[in-house]
Amino acid sequence: MASILTGRQLAPRQAAFTSFLSADGSPLDEGIALFFPAPHSYTGEEVLELQGHGGPAVLQSVLHRCLELGARLAQPGEFTQRAFFNDKMDLAQAESVADLIDATTEQAARSAMRSLQGEFSTAVNSAVAQLIDLRMLVEATLDFPEEEVDSADRELCAGKLGVLLQEVAHIESLAKLGSILREGAQVVLVGAPNAGKSSLLNRLAGEEVALVSAIPGTTRDAIRQALQVKGVPLHLIDTAGLRETVDEVEQMGIARTQQALTRADVVLVLLDESQQRTEPEDRAVLAQLPARIPRLYLHNKIDLSGHSAGVEICKGESHLYLSAKTGEGMDALQEKLLETIGWHQESGVFMARARHLEALSSAAQHLAEAGRQLDQPEFFAEELRDAQAYLSGITGEFSADDLLGEIFSRFCVGK
Repeated sequence: MASILTGRQLAPRQAAFTSFLSADGSPLDEGIALFFPAPHSYTGEEVLELQGHGGPAVLQSVLHRCLELGARLAQPGEFTQRAFFNDKMDLAQAESVADLIDATTEQAARSAMRSLQGEFSTAVNSAVAQLIDLRMLVEATLDFPEEEVDSADRELCAGKLGVLLQEVAHIESLAKLGSILREGAQVVLVGAPNAGKSSLLNRLAGEEVALVSAIPGTTRDAIRQALQVKGVPLHLIDTAGLRETVDEVEQMGIARTQQALTRADVVLVLLDESQQRTEPEDRAVLAQLPARIPRLYLHNKIDLSGHSAGVEICKGESHLYLSAKTGEGMDALQEKLLETIGWHQESGVFMARARHLEALSSAAQHLAEAGRQLDQPEFFAEELRDAQAYLSGITGEFSADDLLGEIFSRFCVGK
């Protein structure tokens, strides 16, 4: 197809300036053609790359000519899927391609690149290698009882298992940080009407994204704003004030607020410090918050109360004093917010998805159970086998076809 489309033979991996020809030999466009013979290409198969002018009409004509010559449109993620099946990358690396494309912050892009370059896979494979070494100590005595194989020393197994548990825990810790970079934390801002929620949202976003008014009930629906705090993506939701109301539209906004609370990673409870006391509206808000979700209490309007900016701990809970109007205390809020969602700066963070975290958690649980079965070699070995299956599933060594189909179907078209 390449020779028909360009009217010439293309040398492998050399850029050639050429015309792209129609069926009658007339030029459709001219540009750069690159031919990558198998297996030296992204997919591991023969690949022809065309770089032409960017007009949609021109591109469509060249694309139509390629289809006439026998090509077809790729499915979402098909190029990366072919690379995976041709052993050009493992499943964790393949997923990181989509994560790199979708990265919304510089830190997220760097983490995705580390995964694409194989750092995540290397860490997982290292743990699998240690696991296989541990299994050899146990299963030799189970598979060949008639042979003179030294019994697995209990203390040696316990020591190896302890090291392995620490390594899996470290991988899981880095993966959780990577998951935050990929997904972003859900931060819900709640409070009584006129406590300053919209002003705080505007201050964090650095722009006027919400209306600010002294009239209670101005925000009648949840306002969602994506923002970055020190390179960490957050999804901040400014909610309708929680209060009793007969306004039907405001009631709908309050219902959405309560829905947002169920999915929150942290709740920012905004209190009006200028009132110098907890108002009945504030107590009503606190009564509606899910107990399981971490919360930070923000005492706003210190520019009116005279209270100094800072953080105070009361009964194990953090109370931050700030002014959304002047910006006092905002640095402390950002630090505390990142701490609450579990973020801490650490080198080597790699991008991770929900399935990676589930696999690491399940593997850790089986390893912990193996530690309780040290005196039962058969059960000990079975727990180790299950742990290895979960870890190997991360890189795709053991993955069901339906899982692969689901993963690659979410990629963008063309990659």
